[in-house]
This record gives sequence, structure tokens and C-alpha cells, in this order.
Amino acid sequence: MASVRKGLKTAKSPHLRVYCGPSEEDASVDVLPSKQATVTVPLGEILPLLADAVRSDRTWLRDFAQDEITISMDLYEVILAYQFYRRPSA
Repeated sequence: MASVRKGLKTAKSPHLRVYCGPSEEDASVDVLPSKQATVTVPLGEILPLLADAVRSDRTWLRDFAQDEITISMDLYEVILAYQFYRRPSA
């Protein structure tokens, strides 16, 4: 029996880590009166991830499709201008 076990190789268990979210310096959490937590992050940090999720047609995006976000007025104006000028010409 010992000789049989000696010939068997045991697989190492994978090294797993627990993700606890962004560090405090990366994001801030504000508790709103409605008791919903919000996170403030730089737009440049999430845009590549969202763009990849859209290109990959990730299902989880649909879960948030009706969520409202708050953006600055100047970003909103730039987005409106981009929307207008990217329309195909007739």
C-alpha cells in the first residue's frame, strides 16, 4: 500500500486570496440618507472596465441599465456634443 501511495503525485491546492475591495486611498464611501453606500472613483479607472464589459456583452451590465449616475455638467455637455456629432450624415 505504501508503494502505491509513493508513486502517486498529490496536486497542490491553488493559492486563493480574498478580495476586500479598493483600498481607502482609492475610493471613498459616503452613506446617503437612503442608507445606500456610494463610491467615488476616477472616471479613468472605470471606463476601460466598462468598455471591455460592453464589448464582451457582459450580462451583468443589464442589471445596472436603469441605475442613475451623477456626472459633472461639463462631462454631460461633452457627451451631448459627441452624441450629436457622431450621428451619420444623411
